[in-house]
Amino acid sequence: MKWITREKIKVDRVACPWLIKHFVDPEAEFVFLPHATDWSKIDNGIVFDVPNCELGHHGEDVSFDSILKKYNLTDSALLLLGKVVRTADSRPSNPHPAGEGLRWVAHGFARLGLSDHEILEREFVVYDALYAECKKRIARK
Repeated sequence: MKWITREKIKVDRVACPWLIKHFVDPEAEFVFLPHATDWSKIDNGIVFDVPNCELGHHGEDVSFDSILKKYNLTDSALLLLGKVVRTADSRPSNPHPAGEGLRWVAHGFARLGLSDHEILEREFVVYDALYAECKKRIARK
C-alpha cells in the first residue's frame, strides 16, 4: 500500500512510517508530496499527518497516536513511545522528558540535506532503539 504525507519530514512523519512498517504494513511504500497538495483529492493511497485527515493530529494526539488507535496497537511500549513522539512533535499538557531529545535528533536529521527517504533509512534505527528502551522501562514496572 502507498502511504502519503507531506515532504520535509521530521518527528511524526518519521515515527509514523516506522510504526507502519513494523506493525501495520511491512510492504508499505511512502510518498512525500509538497505541503500545498490538495490532500482531499488523494485517492491512490492512505494519507497521514496532513491537515484534516483521519490519521492526523486530533486534540493533543499526533498522527502516531491516530495510527495506534486506528490499528488497535495496544503494546505498552508503543504507547510509551507515543508519549515521547507526542512531546517531540507538539506541546502536550503532560510532556515526556525524552521528547525534547527526540525533537533535537529529528531536527538535526532535517538539517543534513538528506532526502525524505534517506532520513527514513537512517532514522529508523533511532526508533528501533527508542522502542527497545520503552520495552525495557515497561518491563521494570
